[in-house]
Amino acid sequence: EGRLPDYVVACVGGGSNSMGIFNEFIPEASVKLIGVEAAGKGIETGEHAASLGHGKPGVLHGALSYLLSDPDGQVIEAYSISAGLDYPGVGPQHSFLKDSGRAQYHSITDAEALKGFEFLTKTEGIIPALESSHAVAEAMKIAPTLSKGQIMVINLSGRGDKDIYTVANVMGVKL
Repeated sequence: EGRLPDYVVACVGGGSNSMGIFNEFIPEASVKLIGVEAAGKGIETGEHAASLGHGKPGVLHGALSYLLSDPDGQVIEAYSISAGLDYPGVGPQHSFLKDSGRAQYHSITDAEALKGFEFLTKTEGIIPALESSHAVAEAMKIAPTLSKGQIMVINLSGRGDKDIYTVANVMGVKL
């Protein structure tokens, strides 16, 4: 297209994948950076991995960042259908982007991610990893709000063929 995208959407677990694509766009204020965390079985269930959206500041692996923790500040177990997003913290770069307002962070449930997985697989023949399926599902929510000519980039990382058995099991499909 010869111009910057309007949105860059990427999944966020520990955050390295999304920082890889966000990094070049951080100075470009016109580009909206959207990180997508795992809401797992639903935020209200407590079985999720949305440390930016529902965690609090704490120290993990020597870095001050947002963490999922109990009232005593102890790190608690995270949950996601996606092993790559199943982490109770996030890199400090994302904490900075959140606190500065440079990036927005949303969360997608397992069920929504599976819809993203199915949609991209059926419409484009691309089998996304379950991690990236979270970004696809968020992009599916954003897309109807875009005007003609706006550009959205979705970071697809990994291969979904490794997730086929997990997806089939959850969907009740025998392989």
